[in-house]
Amino acid sequence: MLTKRIIPCLDVTGGRVVKGTSFINLRDAGDPVELARFYDEQGADELVFLDITASSDNRETIIEVVEKVSEEVFIPLTVGGGVRSSHDVRKLLNAGADKVSMNSAAVLDPLAFIRAASAFGNQCMVIAIDARRYRYGTTTAPEEFSQNIKTKFDVDLAVSRNSGWEVYINGGRTPTGIDVLKWAQFMASSGAGEILLTSMDEDGQKNGFDIALTRSVSSTVTIPVIASGGAGNANHLVEAITEGNADAVLAASIFHYGECSIDYVKRLFMENGIATRVVVN
Repeated sequence: MLTKRIIPCLDVTGGRVVKGTSFINLRDAGDPVELARFYDEQGADELVFLDITASSDNRETIIEVVEKVSEEVFIPLTVGGGVRSSHDVRKLLNAGADKVSMNSAAVLDPLAFIRAASAFGNQCMVIAIDARRYRYGTTTAPEEFSQNIKTKFDVDLAVSRNSGWEVYINGGRTPTGIDVLKWAQFMASSGAGEILLTSMDEDGQKNGFDIALTRSVSSTVTIPVIASGGAGNANHLVEAITEGNADAVLAASIFHYGECSIDYVKRLFMENGIATRVVVN
């Protein structure tokens, strides 16, 4: 039986870890290197490190910070934010990342992701999807996003009357008019080894994950899905796996602010029959 992973997320801007609500109202949560070291010692299964303003501000991910974090942790590290090309992926892997995630760049140019997956292997490439609930006819996105993909790949990914969620890019600032489930399927067949799925509606709300979103994506693809956005307590992490069928759960504020420990979540997993990596201190 495959173990389910617990993954703290380090959202970084300006060299500091931050946390907000629905991608805005950010507040400081600490030093990324110190937090990474702490989570490694506490038994986290992996870490995700995201430079959350890199894409929107057109900046490169801060390689120096990645290098420092990778020197302090001995568990898999996924890094994203401002990743646009195979060159960027190579720099992050050389800096110490085990996996690299793309979001905005993959929507703007799926070939950039496909080339990176071909060069470095599917196991290194994560597609990050920021999803917002969609009601038919409400998108404000220009048609160019889905139309460009349709022209290049002969596949229609546009939101429709049956769509439940829409893909957003640039740190959740830009709607794309692309259906989340269609996008997940397309990227799974284009070299993604894993999906980092974030609910923009639930992010920072602490009301629990969007179970319907997580379950829908998990049942649509055969690659692992990491549930993100909405964790307010340890039970929410359990629900993402038992009800949402996630392969891993990601959380930030409940860990950063000491509201919940990695050890407690692991014990709760085992009590609920969820296989998890046992850490012996």
